[in-house]
Amino acid sequence: MNAERLIFRVHALTRMFQRKIDVAEVRAVVAQGEVIQAYPDDKPYPSKLLLGWIGNRPLHVVVAEDGEHGILIVVTAYEPDPVQWDPGFKRKVL
Repeated sequence: MNAERLIFRVHALTRMFQRKIDVAEVRAVVAQGEVIQAYPDDKPYPSKLLLGWIGNRPLHVVVAEDGEHGILIVVTAYEPDPVQWDPGFKRKVL
């Protein structure tokens, strides 16, 4: 995915600050991460859950894709809880 045309929602920035995730880390996940879930029916734009690694730290980033304008919108970012996710952080176990 193209990490150059990113818009960060206020909610995403607030959560990133609370969770000590910086913009560069989110950009890296968007640029190099793996799509682990797609939500094609999300509104107003389809979205995807991405998994990326910053060193040994797994990060999930949810982005919505405005295909008409070629923009990705960062909805939220978080470090997945190992209790709720499989060891590879690709599938939720609860």
